[in-house]
Amino acid sequence: MENTKVDVGREESQNKGRELKRNASSNNNIKYILVTGIKGEKLKKLIFERTKSDTKSPPLAQYKLALIVAAIMLLLWACAVQLTSFQADQAIASIARKFQPTTTTSLISFPIERVYTSKGYLMVSSNGGLNQMRTGVVPRFKRYKVVHLTKTDARLANNGLSPRVQKLRCRAMYDALRFTAPIEELGKKIVAILKGKGPFLALHLRYEMDMLAFSGCTEGCTPQEAQNLTDMRYAYPWWKEKEIDSEKKRQAGLCPLTPEETALVLRALEIDSTMQIYIAAGDIYGGERRMAALRESYPNLVKKETLLAASDIEPFQNHSNQMAALDYIVSLESDIFMPTFGGHMAQVVEGHRRYLGYKVTINLDKLAVVSLIDKYRNGTLSWDKFSESMKEAHENRMGGPTKRLKIPGKPKEEDYFYINPQECLPPFVASSNTTINTSSDNTTNSKGQVVL
Repeated sequence: MENTKVDVGREESQNKGRELKRNASSNNNIKYILVTGIKGEKLKKLIFERTKSDTKSPPLAQYKLALIVAAIMLLLWACAVQLTSFQADQAIASIARKFQPTTTTSLISFPIERVYTSKGYLMVSSNGGLNQMRTGVVPRFKRYKVVHLTKTDARLANNGLSPRVQKLRCRAMYDALRFTAPIEELGKKIVAILKGKGPFLALHLRYEMDMLAFSGCTEGCTPQEAQNLTDMRYAYPWWKEKEIDSEKKRQAGLCPLTPEETALVLRALEIDSTMQIYIAAGDIYGGERRMAALRESYPNLVKKETLLAASDIEPFQNHSNQMAALDYIVSLESDIFMPTFGGHMAQVVEGHRRYLGYKVTINLDKLAVVSLIDKYRNGTLSWDKFSESMKEAHENRMGGPTKRLKIPGKPKEEDYFYINPQECLPPFVASSNTTINTSSDNTTNSKGQVVL
């Protein structure tokens, strides 16, 4: 009896041992799957064997096994997808490499090497963004104190500087800086020719094609001319404003005056019809057709090309900045200067003429001018009333003493320092009277009117 119990115990012990071995073997097989992978049939067989061996196991254990198997299958599927995608990318890359140049240097655009000659001070080239400029330039300011800046924006420092600094700017701008000798000599030659024939007015007539295309102003243009201006505007991607309402912009006083409008303004201000009118500008858009009204009112229209021999002007003709420099010199020395649009050159000339003693500069109020011209053209105003209103609108806009407009924090909207360097001028005295002299006998008028 006792022997039978012992045998039964041994048999049960052996059965449990065999079951544990089977479980261990199954676990090892699962680990093997995770590491090396397994064929579908073998995996299926293993799963069925494991399921059969666990028929007497609790349901929770069976669920765990099912989850493990599902996770393994999902992992294998993901690996297979990734491997397939990687192989496809490698194939595409190998095909693309066949069509690429053998050298990579042709794909890289290296900057031009800069060679500088120093005259005792440091020169810095900073071509990065604002942070790169700040980190590259500011330390050099602190160390070397003196630097050479190739480009600056004076609007960043219109105001808020000490009088000593502002006066230094004036001395540098108006006394120290000079044009090259050939430009100075030819400019003085033009001035001498003009003054030899009497007083003259320099008219900065901004009616070139690029100016009109940029501004979108087409007053007086034919439909084809207007379309050409639009095409030009779209051809320059860095001109951000494309769709422009010309009439709306004109009514806001934001367009340059046309030659026809300019003739009306000069006549309304009673500029002598025999006075020389020097056209300080490039080619007028529309040519002689657009200049006809101005030439009819002022026959003595002249420009560089008509005053000088071809041999004199030839060295400068293909250099627009040098041609503009000649116009600057003549405008500065003119008896009256009148720009039809307030660009950079017009502003600098106006300030320079103030510095030279408040020389007469007609600073047009284009908003008032456009309104008065339209009223005159539609018959609302008679000529006498039109002329009187035009004079009243510009009584205090003749280049006399005035305060520079300051708008803290908005340098682009306030007056440019060089348009009115008031720190360098005699103390400001409020005055509503500006004397304009356009005659050879020096007759003046204390009411601010142009005297013949």
